Amino acid sequence: MKLNCEGCAGCCIDWRPLASTPSDHERRGPGEPLDDAYNLVPLTRDEVARFVERGLGDALTPRLWRVDEETPGVVVDGIRIAAVAGRPVFFVGLRKAPKPVAPFGRDRRWLRTCAFLDPETLQCRIHEADTYPAECAAYPSYNLDLGVETECERVEAEYGTDRLLDDDPGEYEGPLLGPQALGAKLFGYPDPDELAGVVDRIRDGALRETDRAAFVGVAAGSRPGTLEIDDDRAAAATADVLDADSWVGRAIDEWETVAEERGGVPAEFADEPVAEDGPEDGVIGTVAFDVPSGDAVEVARGAPETPGWDAVGDGD
Repeated sequence: MKLNCEGCAGCCIDWRPLASTPSDHERRGPGEPLDDAYNLVPLTRDEVARFVERGLGDALTPRLWRVDEETPGVVVDGIRIAAVAGRPVFFVGLRKAPKPVAPFGRDRRWLRTCAFLDPETLQCRIHEADTYPAECAAYPSYNLDLGVETECERVEAEYGTDRLLDDDPGEYEGPLLGPQALGAKLFGYPDPDELAGVVDRIRDGALRETDRAAFVGVAAGSRPGTLEIDDDRAAAATADVLDADSWVGRAIDEWETVAEERGGVPAEFADEPVAEDGPEDGVIGTVAFDVPSGDAVEVARGAPETPGWDAVGDGD
């Protein structure tokens, strides 16, 4: 499989505000995600545990789904959420942050972006690390095998630049689907009563550190193929997430603060460019011009630098 990824990152950025026909592909099927994250990357249990072990547990967040009366579920905070055997089910993925980015040759804009994406080079900071998710490494192979439109094709349709250079999915470890996903990528929260208030916070985009830690702990303590949980392992992982103080978590806090102060949020303002100069007050309409760089926010806090595209071979 050959891809042209330079200047794109369509699979890492919520670029719906830039699209004439935004995709709603994550809101199809029997369940609707409670959050509004775009292209959330589901991690396996082992990947979740690895992030926690590396001190990056504060980079993780859960996803739950709203379902109809015909789908197995439980009601929490007045919302029927997907469940298996009475346990709310969830994925764990990577958090997003508002960053000033310039994908597809456009002017810089505030867009929700994967926490690990360098906003200048549009390269992943953990691409060569052992924490790089298998789902990211395989993308878009799953889509190609399942005959589902890829983010590469969506970008091509919108901007005309060739991104998917061939449609051979190549060799990759197949996706976890069906019962084999339980406890390995799809996890069951043991006590729905504990989620009172949490479901509302997920829907409102206001999750607390303790909320995320509890979900990550359950995922890390899950036993593949079952709903069983190793309580000791779950408790240890929860504690590690609460203790985490990684560059990722600190950078997310900084990006959110800067974006709020300088007009980068809410999402409806994301289609306005980040101007390079402006009036003395530093704001043009809803967007500030004096935004910090990725190096200033992320590398200064310990993030690995990215190599730049000159160091990457064609099709990588």
